[in-house]
Amino acid sequence: MQILPQDRAQRAMIPATFVNFMGNGLFNTAAVLYFTLVVHLSAAQVGLGLTIAGLVGLAGGIPAGLLADRRGPRAITATTFAVQATSMTAFLFIHDVLAFTLVACMDRLAYSANNAARGGLIARVGGANPATFRFKLRAFSNAGVVFGTLGSGIAISAGTHAAYAALIVANALSDVAAALFVLRIPSYPPIPKPQQHAGRSVLADRPFVTFAAIDGAMGLQYQAISLLLPLWIAFHTHAPHWTVAAAAALNAVVCVVLQTRVGTTVNTPDAGGRAFRRAGLFFLVSCPVIALSAYVPGQLASLVILAAICVHSLGEIWQSCANIALGFGLAPDHAQGQYQGALGLGFDAGQALAPVLLTTVVLGLGQGGWILLGGLFAALGSLGPAVTGWAQRTPPRVAPTPTQSQ
Repeated sequence: MQILPQDRAQRAMIPATFVNFMGNGLFNTAAVLYFTLVVHLSAAQVGLGLTIAGLVGLAGGIPAGLLADRRGPRAITATTFAVQATSMTAFLFIHDVLAFTLVACMDRLAYSANNAARGGLIARVGGANPATFRFKLRAFSNAGVVFGTLGSGIAISAGTHAAYAALIVANALSDVAAALFVLRIPSYPPIPKPQQHAGRSVLADRPFVTFAAIDGAMGLQYQAISLLLPLWIAFHTHAPHWTVAAAAALNAVVCVVLQTRVGTTVNTPDAGGRAFRRAGLFFLVSCPVIALSAYVPGQLASLVILAAICVHSLGEIWQSCANIALGFGLAPDHAQGQYQGALGLGFDAGQALAPVLLTTVVLGLGQGGWILLGGLFAALGSLGPAVTGWAQRTPPRVAPTPTQSQ
């Protein structure tokens, strides 16, 4: 398989994605430590500030996507990368919880807006089959996170103010680099809105909004690994703490290796619905296995957790494939940015609610909480084929056509 395509736009989009996610991996892994150990905020203050920022960020996706549809996605994507670089740099100068919350709100608004505009840009860059191109980008984004996480580990080991500041600067520079790569992509003109879609908003597309909601709820699985699992390992198992890093690395590696291979088999909305159901079944297995780790001794507990992570990672791959296939396949060409914004709205809402749900309900119930969580994911997954069928029975959509750049 050719790693970099011949198409100029796609060749620019791939490094933009890689450097952006590498920067995210650099900072996100160490963010909480920076805010608590360097800025000297309490864990409760950080949690409250991030929750407020997450809720505020919900307002950024759909308007940015609509603007990208009307003005062209390239300029909006590059602008949101620039705003992210600014907000990231501002974290160097915060000294209290109010400043932290304001900067975090700005950062999350820019992040949500970027996801929507970038989704519309990917739809245009991907040409006649944007989902296949998105699968390839997903592999590069996971690889970027792996490299970023390795760099973050070095800074965390140093534990100095300068080391954490270097992570922030590097993440800001990655946003600048991503914006520069995006500006190398040709400018795509807006696609005219068909007459049958006049006055129609994505929020009126009930099947798509329903999928965005259940996909956002299924998105709890990401924080089940990044937030809930470390707490579970530290306080409910005898596994050594290095298991946290090993689980994160294994999750990223499995996704990098298998994402594109699995994604090529999920190339229609029907396949996307089945993939969503399959993801729920993988989570139904992985969550109870993680619960089992509380009953076994140290090294064996690590092996049980890592085995569960392998299964969970497969579920993550199938869910992301469903997200891509249905996110692009159910959206009309002229409104890709707006639809990607709605999909991001559902995901961001789930991520905003995840900390309180996972740390109170699931963690509070112990082993039963993991089993309940697996059952929830399986139930959500089972809705995938039905929602897909509902969407395909709605009024006809405009057939996808290759886009031309100017």
